[in-house]
Amino acid sequence: MLTELELTILMRAALAALLGLLIGWERKAAGAPIRARTIALAAMTVAVLTALIENLLPDEIARLTAGIMTAIGFLGAGVILRSNTGEVRGHTTAACLWAMSAIGIVIGSGHEVLGILLTLLIYTVIAWDEWPLVSRLRRQREQQPAVETRSESHVSRP
Repeated sequence: MLTELELTILMRAALAALLGLLIGWERKAAGAPIRARTIALAAMTVAVLTALIENLLPDEIARLTAGIMTAIGFLGAGVILRSNTGEVRGHTTAACLWAMSAIGIVIGSGHEVLGILLTLLIYTVIAWDEWPLVSRLRRQREQQPAVETRSESHVSRP
């Protein structure tokens, strides 16, 4: 039978995994070089480690947090890719992985509502370009003909 602490940790892990899946799903939909379950697993693992250390070794929480952020940095570095054309891709996905690890820490330490709200904020930031109003404004801006300013029209071009 699970103890109350174990049940609490299990619920926090499940919440962190679900929130990680939400962000990972958005990254996958954007064509990012990472799967949703990678972000979910990272967020869940961080939540579990944070909850365990906070309850068993509370004096070690700062060291654990530093270790988690370092480890996630290495994992995120593997997401950043350079294409054949030299274009670097994956920065946003690596940042999402890092941010979701922070969410795992927040949830693991017992601040579930804050974790949910921060995840919604992360989602808002990364999905901003796809919001209907923003997309419409971008299309309108792209359709407007480029207007040459007076100072530009007098500049000699090679």
